[in-house]
Amino acid sequence: MADQDRTPQYKENSLSLVGAVALGTGVMIGAGIFALTGQMAEMTGRLFPLAFLAAAVIVAFSAYSYVKISNTYPSAGGIGMYLQKAYGPTLPTAFHALLMYFSMVIAQSFLARTFGSYTLELFDLGDRSLFVPLLGVGLLLTAFLINLSANRLIEGVASVLGFIKIGGIVVFGIVGVFIADSLEMGSSSGSDAPTPTLAGFLGATALGILAFKGFTTITNSGSELKDPKRNVGKAITISIALCVVIYALVGFAVASNLSLPEIIETQDYSLAAAARPALGEAAVAFTVVLAMLATAGGIIASVFAVSRMLAMLTEMKLVPHRHFHMPGSVQKHTLVYTIVFGLVLTAFFDLSRIAALGIIFYLIMDIAIHWGVLRHLKESVGANPVIPSIAILLDAIVLIGFVWVKATSDPLVLIVASVVMATLLLGEWVFLSKRDTSNDSDHSHTH
Repeated sequence: MADQDRTPQYKENSLSLVGAVALGTGVMIGAGIFALTGQMAEMTGRLFPLAFLAAAVIVAFSAYSYVKISNTYPSAGGIGMYLQKAYGPTLPTAFHALLMYFSMVIAQSFLARTFGSYTLELFDLGDRSLFVPLLGVGLLLTAFLINLSANRLIEGVASVLGFIKIGGIVVFGIVGVFIADSLEMGSSSGSDAPTPTLAGFLGATALGILAFKGFTTITNSGSELKDPKRNVGKAITISIALCVVIYALVGFAVASNLSLPEIIETQDYSLAAAARPALGEAAVAFTVVLAMLATAGGIIASVFAVSRMLAMLTEMKLVPHRHFHMPGSVQKHTLVYTIVFGLVLTAFFDLSRIAALGIIFYLIMDIAIHWGVLRHLKESVGANPVIPSIAILLDAIVLIGFVWVKATSDPLVLIVASVVMATLLLGEWVFLSKRDTSNDSDHSHTH
């Protein structure tokens, strides 16, 4: 019974299509529109709305591979299982799956600090440096407690928060645009606004991709979703489409109400700052509450998916696992690990660096997914090779642009990213070598 308790437990048909869309949009909207606008404006100046659009186009090409694989191989392991189908139980699978895992943990920290930044707009506390991480840590611990419950509660909470924030953000965007138009605000870019460059635009586009990557959350719930072969792809498509519309509307509202220097100055809470000149403090309070709900829902959804991804990687014997005398299933253990990693990042990294690490890890993993489809899976999943090829090219272009920007502005991020990736690669090589020498591995995979 004890061994059985330690096995990942997945309840079939416990998630609906609506719940899956709520999970996807919960992560995307929570992370993206509330905190990335200012960072993107800092990189590419007045072209930042176009960077969001460019990111949407790239994500549309990327989503094709995920939809094709998920329709054929729905799984709670999501990305990890997709990589194994392409590369087998090998080092490339384990390494790239862990890159995705850590990019999702990073997204949780990003959400947590965004929650803290917006919440503090309700209070005049001066120095934010201590209170932002404290509030973020508190939110992560709350998400942990919720995720200890059943799927139905998680789905219910994520769905309610998802619908509230989508409705609220749409209202914010529409009202913001109309008010700005009537007041003719935000038309000046300011003399100290950044000059658009190609590298800056590519870097901003990379950050924009981070605002959409939450669609991959849906793939991790494949074995729990009702009719997964039909609904995983449908949920991904609906989530991306919703976010494109919402981001475009809100981005225009922010750009209409604030000058570029103002957007950059208030980059951690730009939506709240945009609401103040148009509608006053009441609108700020509305926006802050909206951001709090959005980020809270995003974290709940993300923790739900990423802990299950790590549990599946453990079950696939691709990563080491230690119980540390904790009771319960592997799912419970991976939930603890996920929260602990998130707490560390939230406490010690700022929003800009968290976002940078997340996008580097994600784009490298994303390229591996498309390459796996091209090399090994295109026949079995019925993929048109042209689309994954374009996705690889676009990912590579924006990754190079983003790395160039960070190399000139914040090289420490690239050093940290390189050290983390080297550590993961070495650690997995040692672990898999020991695994392969202790038992005969099943190297069968689809080509």
